Amino acid sequence: MTDWWHEKSLEELSTEQWEALCDGCAKCCLHKLEDEESGEIAYTKVRCRYLEEKTCQCSDYENRSVLMSSCIDLRPTDIGSLNWLPNTCAYRLRAQHLPLPRWHPLVSGNRNSVHVAGISVRGRAISDEYVHPDGYEEHIVHWVE
Repeated sequence: MTDWWHEKSLEELSTEQWEALCDGCAKCCLHKLEDEESGEIAYTKVRCRYLEEKTCQCSDYENRSVLMSSCIDLRPTDIGSLNWLPNTCAYRLRAQHLPLPRWHPLVSGNRNSVHVAGISVRGRAISDEYVHPDGYEEHIVHWVE
């Protein structure tokens, strides 16, 4: 079997391949803060209420951008302008023509490898249901790369 994720550009991926490229870390489901002056992005440990923390999957993936208006439905044409994606994000790595890390499920062959490697938000996030948006600054984390 070929490593299609290295051979194809993001634009060439089928819908199934695009979805499979996601490592399941759920870092994109964390609320982020942007410094207005510097443009620097700070991640918080506050997660979207629709993210199931144990699985790191959306509880209603098909309707995610309707349920949460700030949820972005990533597309290949968006990747270059989304500087808030973590450095470990497979979409970002492939857009930069970099290889996927060993813990990525496509490389390891194990869907849980992202969790075992400690890359995902599993066990490290709290639902936005319990944090007022004005309090997000209190939850800034530095473990997101």
